[in-house]
Amino acid sequence: MTLYYRDDAVQVTSEAIHAGGQVIALADVTYVWHARGATTLAVRGRVLGRGVLVLLLSLPPLVALVCVLSLAWAAQDRGEWQLALIILAAFVVGGLALTPFLEVPLGWLDRSYERGNRVHELWVQHHGRESMLVRTPDALRFGQIYRAVQRAVEQQGDRR
Repeated sequence: MTLYYRDDAVQVTSEAIHAGGQVIALADVTYVWHARGATTLAVRGRVLGRGVLVLLLSLPPLVALVCVLSLAWAAQDRGEWQLALIILAAFVVGGLALTPFLEVPLGWLDRSYERGNRVHELWVQHHGRESMLVRTPDALRFGQIYRAVQRAVEQQGDRR
């Protein structure tokens, strides 16, 4: 028996698919497909949180750009370029010093894209019936499960 995928709720082997309390023998599976499910509140919250995080990450550079333009405009009017360049250099050094701290929010943003922005459903047809095996908003996990089921069904077809 070959194990293709396993987590706390789903197990895909070369003999059967165990998911959501169902056990479906691979020999009985005639068709596998996926569908987009109804969006949940958790998925909407993830998309909203992603938007807020992008906004918070975008605002400081935009504010800095406005400040630089304002400083350049004021320096041109007054003719005090030396003070403007010193202030600008201090902000550039400060910005470069704070850059490593962007790792945490950018990691959050990256993980939110890995989890996806919709609900995925995995369906199989067996004994003339259609059964939903998995429904999850986690795109990475869904992709792993779906590919494992595909591999298991392909291997089962090669044996026939």
